[in-house]
Amino acid sequence: MNASPVDALPFIGVLLSFAVLPGLLPRLWHRRMGTIIVLWVALYAGQSVVLAGPAVAVAGLWQAILVDYVPFMAILLALYALGGGILVAGGPWGRPAGNVLLLIIGTLLAGIMGTIGASLLLIHPLLASNAQRFEKRHLVVAFIILVANAGGALSPLGDPPLLVGFLRGVPFFWPLTYLLVPMLMVAVPVLAVCYAIDRHLARREAPPLAQTLRLRGTLNMLLLLLLTGAITLEGFWHPGNIRLAGAAIPGEQALATLVAGFCILLSELFTPRAIRQHNRFAWSAMREIIILFFAIFVTIAPVLSLLHQVDLRQAHPALWFWLAGICSALLDSAPTYLMFFEAAGGHAASLVTPPSRLLSAIASGAVFFGAATYLGNAPNLMIRAIAARRGVKMPGFALYSAIACAILLPIFMIMSLTIFR
Repeated sequence: MNASPVDALPFIGVLLSFAVLPGLLPRLWHRRMGTIIVLWVALYAGQSVVLAGPAVAVAGLWQAILVDYVPFMAILLALYALGGGILVAGGPWGRPAGNVLLLIIGTLLAGIMGTIGASLLLIHPLLASNAQRFEKRHLVVAFIILVANAGGALSPLGDPPLLVGFLRGVPFFWPLTYLLVPMLMVAVPVLAVCYAIDRHLARREAPPLAQTLRLRGTLNMLLLLLLTGAITLEGFWHPGNIRLAGAAIPGEQALATLVAGFCILLSELFTPRAIRQHNRFAWSAMREIIILFFAIFVTIAPVLSLLHQVDLRQAHPALWFWLAGICSALLDSAPTYLMFFEAAGGHAASLVTPPSRLLSAIASGAVFFGAATYLGNAPNLMIRAIAARRGVKMPGFALYSAIACAILLPIFMIMSLTIFR
């Protein structure tokens, strides 16, 4: 059965709630966020019961939660726990050149350990080394664009949408081959603008004291390698589905979820309290992310159904780039990539055939537009929450989007005229 626009209202309501209420009614939002989102989910569940019947509605919700939401959130929480259990202290950061160096390192690490892991590892030393600075929001915005988004473009481990493609047959090194140039087109100007702004602002303030670089958290580093291996294994090992109360869970996905839970348990039990305290680690920072993605995964089905009804197979790659990008900024990058990947035929062998312009456009839009809003990629909200906990007055949803788009849209236009022409 095809979905109608009315069916997408709960999903739209979820997005508008997260986008508007924190700035418009902050006290109500922080006190009643869970209640508001539960009401939207309840509305969606009621619609499903009316349209498909109780049995089908419950089965669909159970499948979405167990197969889509739980594995995604387990990995997200594991990366959050492990990143918060690794201490990077000292180093040359705090000065304009050092801050840019940290952003470069974070951009490169994002392709190796994922945008979530790299973000949680390096956002703390960035903020700690610049704690004496009066203005540091520009550093956090650049960090979100580069480390939490663009840097993940070079491998399937880097960003969730590319992992989705890898699990559907896209070769492991395809992103490095086809997304390196677009990634540099984003990274180089953003680094240049950030350095210019930081250098201008730093002239007004005393330079920080030099500190020796220290690295602690060996257990969490090893657990991060274990988790990375489990995620990588999903692309090669397919033992079949596991049935649980009617839901079909791929065996490799179940294993990765269990490994993620194991990593969280060990990290919580054996990470020294001093490391957690230094990183100002708190599970409460994940509350908004947990609720947001629960609501997204539960209510997104009608939106995907509506977009699947649009035939874009003959469209120009630049159009795919912009459509995938806009959807990524509003719907989150991973489901956007999956939606457009399937809309383009869903056959990795044909999509990766050189010059692979169509898949390059889809992947670039999904990855790079993720920085345009706080909703575009999972680490964005976490970084905002961590920065706020450290006293940084982060811009609201609308202001952040305006700043990010002012930086990124000219770059995306150049991409359209050069790479995806």
